[in-house]
Amino acid sequence: MIPSTILVADDDRGIRTVLSQALGRAGYEVRTTGNASTLWRWVSDGEGDLVITDVVMPDENGLDLLPRIKKIRPDLRIIVMSAQNTLLTAVKAAQRGAFEYLPKPFDIRELVGVVQRALAAAKAPSNEEVSGDGEEELPLIGRSPAMQEIYRTLARLMGTDLSVMITGESGTGKELVARALHDYGKRRNGPFVAINMAAIPRELIESELFGHEKGAFTGATQRAAGRFEQAEGGTLFLDEIGDMPPEAQTRLLRVLQEGEYTTVGGRTPIKANVRIIAATHRDLTQLIRQGLFREDLFYRLNVVPIRLPPLRERTEDIPELVRHFLGMATAEGLPTKTIDSLAMERMKRHRWPGNVRELENLVRRLAALYSQEVIGIEVVEAELSSAVTSGEPAAAPESEGLSATVERHLREYFAAHTDGLPAAGVYDRVLREVERPLITLALEATRGNQIKAAQVLGLNRNTLRKKIKDLDIQVVRGLK
Repeated sequence: MIPSTILVADDDRGIRTVLSQALGRAGYEVRTTGNASTLWRWVSDGEGDLVITDVVMPDENGLDLLPRIKKIRPDLRIIVMSAQNTLLTAVKAAQRGAFEYLPKPFDIRELVGVVQRALAAAKAPSNEEVSGDGEEELPLIGRSPAMQEIYRTLARLMGTDLSVMITGESGTGKELVARALHDYGKRRNGPFVAINMAAIPRELIESELFGHEKGAFTGATQRAAGRFEQAEGGTLFLDEIGDMPPEAQTRLLRVLQEGEYTTVGGRTPIKANVRIIAATHRDLTQLIRQGLFREDLFYRLNVVPIRLPPLRERTEDIPELVRHFLGMATAEGLPTKTIDSLAMERMKRHRWPGNVRELENLVRRLAALYSQEVIGIEVVEAELSSAVTSGEPAAAPESEGLSATVERHLREYFAAHTDGLPAAGVYDRVLREVERPLITLALEATRGNQIKAAQVLGLNRNTLRKKIKDLDIQVVRGLK
């Protein structure tokens, strides 16, 4: 049997070598190049059974090459890899015909698995090409592994009308995800209509959703269109779906089953042409067990589940989020500010019970209320501490973590012995010298369990992994 040929295009020689070796061991023939022009020549000549291409190359953007390849060889599968790990990159790759998008760095075994699926996949129609190449304001911010998985999921959903259930704590950005699904999907030219179930009196929800006829109830002096009618041809976002009363759940289930509804007081069925996206911060499975939410409605809505991680699970995204919110504040006329490194580290240790919304509010206060151009740790510490008196939960002292405790004691030491001005580099050097044995001790105490060790240290698991690698710490053999 003749092995499949994989064409690899990446301007990084190291990546080309790694992919060539890994795919060769998997039984494939591999040809590699560092530019888009050679890849285009190979494809034009009918070579290759699969393409793996980077986005940024010296002679042409890999995303710009995709439509040309799909035009002459629509059945050729293309895998896009990129270090530009944003939602827009994932969406453009999907809409221009990519079989899969992989953010760098990626697991080589995952790549081989994607290659196997791509070669085995049946012929499928190409996705619609994105209109325009200008830079767009990204609705979602973050390059953490958790956000990368969400970007990939969203990119796969853009060309579909599947119902989506978004779950996550308050403030994680559920409506932003819903808007991204609409704005980058095939219904983007239609309306996006949102309704929050928790904000509407229970007796008015059916009228709000489905509209009512004149005289349908006391006060109904004229016909009113409901949210389904307003969202015709577009997307209806049902926020806090867990607060929907049982009678409204029954009517919504009928719409999803039959594709039509009637207004309150009306008799003529109306066809519903909307995409449904629901969201909740509540545990719907628990509500189902309590008899407060219909199980059949749950399965109708939960066709594709998306869980948004709380900010404490993706603290590596905080610096990028802070820069984004500072930029927004400057665009609104507030003074330009920056956050120093110690203040940023303090933000990363905070538990953020209000998630991204809490972070945005903090950054806006910093931009509006303080005169200094560079915001230091004292200001951030004071603002986070004041959350207790304002009724906003703050990070508990016991959750500070050992690394944070060591860092705090070092600051106190320097403040007491050097007027807070240690010699250049001393602070970082001492912290590094303390950090390695501290992490080693935590790993020994947890028998090499990195999840538990990260919790003990007050670190994000990915941060701990990076420190283990950077400090060359040996984890107990046989334990993870």
